[in-house]
Amino acid sequence: MSNQDIEQYKISEEPYYESQEDEVALYKAAYDARLPVMIKGPTGCGKSRFIEHMAWKLGKPLITVACNEDMTASDLVGRYLLDANGTRWVDGPLTTAARIGAICYLDEVVEARQDTTVVIHPLTDHRRELPLDKKGEMIKAHEDFQLVISYNPGYQSLMKDLKQSTKQRFSALEFDYPTNSVEASIVVKEAGTSEEIAKKLVKIAVIARNLKGHGLDEGISTRLLVYAANLMNKGVEEKSACRMALVRPITDDADIRDTLDHAIDSVFS
Repeated sequence: MSNQDIEQYKISEEPYYESQEDEVALYKAAYDARLPVMIKGPTGCGKSRFIEHMAWKLGKPLITVACNEDMTASDLVGRYLLDANGTRWVDGPLTTAARIGAICYLDEVVEARQDTTVVIHPLTDHRRELPLDKKGEMIKAHEDFQLVISYNPGYQSLMKDLKQSTKQRFSALEFDYPTNSVEASIVVKEAGTSEEIAKKLVKIAVIARNLKGHGLDEGISTRLLVYAANLMNKGVEEKSACRMALVRPITDDADIRDTLDHAIDSVFS
């Protein structure tokens, strides 16, 4: 793969990321040691943005894979395809990353079938190898290659969780929603809204997050707060924007919906 091809995977502009604690320094140390990293945290708390920010900061190409239950091992490592000239091998994203020295980010890895995630194991220990069984090739990962996975441990059932044999191959960073002041500053920066509006949105989010486990599977994410602010920027009335972006996406329960609607009425009274 040419340098020009590699450049397509590099992030050209700095992704906005507001550091919360020492996660930037910890991740950099893990990258310097080429340790695989697991990012744990609730939906919409900034896991993917953090990885994009770190790839930009380190100047490394980033290949992201959105995992799903239909994803096969071939989707990750590659397959033979038939064209007018016969069959040809096409690398999958994991193989490409291992060859060029990219950071390979498997987003919500627990959504993939467990027999699929097994293929990452040889890349996560001292071997740093990827066997391409169908091709009869063993790839030695580029010295700059790093594997990063993310998942939401609070949203997994017993049927959907990572095996211990997979977990114990990774170092880990645990994320949560930012502090109120940091989250408000993120909403101001991302949506271009006022600090007053941002603080009110965060207040609603805090109320909803306190309902997690008491009728809600997930709280309101930072991402949804930005959505609500963006709707307001387009002229949508504040309460309507909050109901559309913050409440309706996360629950179909009438009682929970009414509780959150009342909270919105109170905050934006």
